Amino acid sequence: MRIGYFDCFCGAAGDMILGALVDAGCPLPALQETVAALKLPGVSLSAEKVDQKGIAATRVTVAVGPEPRKKHRHLPEIVSIIDRAGLKPRVADGAKTIFGRLAEAEATVHNTAVEKVHFHEVGAADAIVDIVCACAGLALLEIERVICSPIPTGRGTVTCEHGVMPIPAPATTLLLKGVPLADCDEPGELTTPTGAAILTTLADRFGPLPPMCIEAAGYGAGTRTGRTRANFLRLIIGETDAQESRETDAVCLLEAQVDDATGQVVAYACERLLEDGALDAYVVPIIMKKGRPGQLLTVLCRPDDVAALEAVMFRETTTLGIRRHACQRTKLARELVSVESRYGPIRVKVASQGGATLRVWPEYEDCAAAARRGAVSLRDVQQAALKAYEEQTAADPATD
Repeated sequence: MRIGYFDCFCGAAGDMILGALVDAGCPLPALQETVAALKLPGVSLSAEKVDQKGIAATRVTVAVGPEPRKKHRHLPEIVSIIDRAGLKPRVADGAKTIFGRLAEAEATVHNTAVEKVHFHEVGAADAIVDIVCACAGLALLEIERVICSPIPTGRGTVTCEHGVMPIPAPATTLLLKGVPLADCDEPGELTTPTGAAILTTLADRFGPLPPMCIEAAGYGAGTRTGRTRANFLRLIIGETDAQESRETDAVCLLEAQVDDATGQVVAYACERLLEDGALDAYVVPIIMKKGRPGQLLTVLCRPDDVAALEAVMFRETTTLGIRRHACQRTKLARELVSVESRYGPIRVKVASQGGATLRVWPEYEDCAAAARRGAVSLRDVQQAALKAYEEQTAADPATD
């Protein structure tokens, strides 16, 4: 699989993404043809090599005439521009999805309906070019999967059409919901709403560089001058092996040792941790210093849930310290399929790799509820659900 990894060393903006794509080998004439297809008056695309603190990078510039730059657009008009351009489905659909997410963020910020959102900066012609050409560039480079590093947002304030706003700007904050952020001492707005919308829409994972054989790398320069670091976005392109074709994500492992808490206290802590978003929580008996028996509480969680879950561990146990480890997890792709068994509807978890089903098992909670209702054993319900799944799959091979 061909991977495109965006390394947000100093944030992300639309022009930085385009610069990285061109620097990594995307042909500029092809992107210029895409711009021409949009039929935006007075708009053109150019690129030049620049120096970013001793590193050669590509700066892409969208030249916009005075009238297009002043024009504010609503989402339906932007969608119409994209539809009329005759772009490939992957490019058009990706661009419309990105603008749709921008509209949702703006609607939430301004407490209005999506169809009534009045775009300002993100409705300008240069933003349309950035978003459409980002999708076109990924297609031209034949990138099948996008992965992104944690994203730094910057510090301080930014001035926009609505006045002075804190960094990250309100719309950027919403777009980055659920995405791991990176600390950075560089002042100013490092990640723009357009950059955030592109990366959070197209990337399916955020974390460290995955195992890959690097084929190309590109550096996209921003327009601001970095004070503490070079202002560029790096794109690394490569192929993954069969191992990486399985799903991977970044997780954190939290550990705490306790020797002065009852079993009830630790069990309750596990329940609360799972309720508050932990992917898993379990206890292992251990022998601590001076031969004292104790318990090791281990929690697996998403990076953005670390602070909240550590607060639960401190509140619900007697531990004085928590160890934190960043991990990369490899997992099978999984989906829930609903089947109609003799005991009622049951969800069945199906795990697969490379399109081949490897594991099938009914959801415990569904089976337990059905067993109580029917006054039958849990095993009877599980076997009935598996049989129903096999019959459904045989009747419709597309569900396998």
